[in-house]
Amino acid sequence: MNFLIDAENCVACLACVRVCPTDAIAVMGESEPLQILDEACIRCGRCLPACPHGAVKVSGELGRALAIAGQETGLLILSPEAVTHFYPASPEQVVNACYAAGYRRVTRGVLGDELVAREYLRLWEEESWGTMLRSTDAVVVETIRAQHPELIPYLAPVTTPPIAEARYLRAQYGDALPVVYAGVSLPTDSSELDASITFADLDEIFRLRGVSVLSQPVFFQRVPEERRRHLSAAGGMPLAMLEEARHSSNRFRTVRGLSALPALARAVAVDRLELGFVDILSCEGSLDHPLSGPKEELYWRRAIVASTEPPRSRQPVVDATVVASVGATFDIKPRAVEPDPAAVAQVLEAIGPGPNGRPWDCSACGFPTCQRFAEAAAMGRATLRQCTPYQERRADQAQKAAAVDLLTGLSTYRVLRERLAFEVERSRRSNETFAVLFLDLDSFKQVNDQYGHEAGNDILRAVAAEVRAVVRASDVAARYGGDEFVLILTRTDRHGAARVAEAMREGIERVGRRLGYPEGLVTVSVGLAEFDPRHPSESDVLVAADRALYRAKAAGRNALA
Repeated sequence: MNFLIDAENCVACLACVRVCPTDAIAVMGESEPLQILDEACIRCGRCLPACPHGAVKVSGELGRALAIAGQETGLLILSPEAVTHFYPASPEQVVNACYAAGYRRVTRGVLGDELVAREYLRLWEEESWGTMLRSTDAVVVETIRAQHPELIPYLAPVTTPPIAEARYLRAQYGDALPVVYAGVSLPTDSSELDASITFADLDEIFRLRGVSVLSQPVFFQRVPEERRRHLSAAGGMPLAMLEEARHSSNRFRTVRGLSALPALARAVAVDRLELGFVDILSCEGSLDHPLSGPKEELYWRRAIVASTEPPRSRQPVVDATVVASVGATFDIKPRAVEPDPAAVAQVLEAIGPGPNGRPWDCSACGFPTCQRFAEAAAMGRATLRQCTPYQERRADQAQKAAAVDLLTGLSTYRVLRERLAFEVERSRRSNETFAVLFLDLDSFKQVNDQYGHEAGNDILRAVAAEVRAVVRASDVAARYGGDEFVLILTRTDRHGAARVAEAMREGIERVGRRLGYPEGLVTVSVGLAEFDPRHPSESDVLVAADRALYRAKAAGRNALA
């Protein structure tokens, strides 16, 4: 079963990343926002219903299954959940359609459940085991292999029902029989199956072969393979074992969900507890699998399957001499490449701690902890674009950079324009005046040419410090550009602004002497304008201050006009 993400539909909302239990979804570049990593994916299917944009696509080995159907020599194992997918078609119509598509024999998946149930019942009757985990859920087995190898010795040596049924049918019809399995819980290791497909793939085979399911007869056109159960419930658990478990719960535990695996690993490998038989599944059976349909339709699907189940057989329906369900082995899955600790530390440093000094661990990135995210980012499977605290800090820094001139620490031109418009409106409401000072260093180009641009930067920083020392907290001091500065003096008339400008002119002269420059080299010309609330445009006061600055320059510089 292959999981892919359609780049055209994906908007990188990270919904699939948040539900993936093995961090198998990597955040890539702009052209391919997300990508599912085959080596880490356990085919649990959680990403399918989680995606609100239908970007997750699932498919089986459609090409091989179609080729087998074309040869008209293969066998199809059709799991019982098919009746819910092809509803309102009856089970008879679905089976007839499979024959019409080219499959020589069609079974309903009951034989595999019976074989597995028989083996579980035999193990249950033995007294030599202390803990045994159900091994028929491929998702659980893959997660144990990859993340909890300490639990591998406790997995029951029983294969999945589809593989058990394939072995059984080959024992009956010959080893050369090609076998295709169609279902929702596809085995991750299908080496004993010639092809595994989803019901959607089977739909496509019907379309390509020109078969209409609903047009098929409502009765079996061929003598059907065994459809009755004797020992088993759906999924391969024996009824007798489930019934006995009600009265001896200390030997039988029902666990649903992969989140229980860490606790099981601790209990078995660390605490050395004997848990009995652990009936563990990744979800509530195949009908609860994400490929079966929406969760809110679970009970409807159960009702449909229950209504189509034939009466239970009083006699065994499989040959007792054929043992097809044992022999399962579970090797440790190779661990993914470990991330570079230095790279992980670098990502964590970029994220930074929360206000309490601890990691954020907010899960907004799709990972449960910052540590897990940093490991994924260090391996190229995630980017800091996912990290909300990092992006918020960058936004704050960008906003601050847009508001503060990096060299002088004064406000930027954008802040100046916004504050000037605000002061104009405030002045019109309160009928109060305010003043604007336009400053320009007189011989700044000469300083850059003679002493270098770094010396010029030192002068700009020193002048900005002198400006900050003169203005009030309610005033605005901004770098207009180059060696030009603009000050907005709130609630200040022309006379008050003139006193501030004169103090600033004298202070900047002292800056030049303090920095060791020749007398008269570091001076400033100041243009002054007062805003009159009767003027409608806020640009007039700035233009007036600029014109006054030119008059000060024309008057010999180092002057106020």
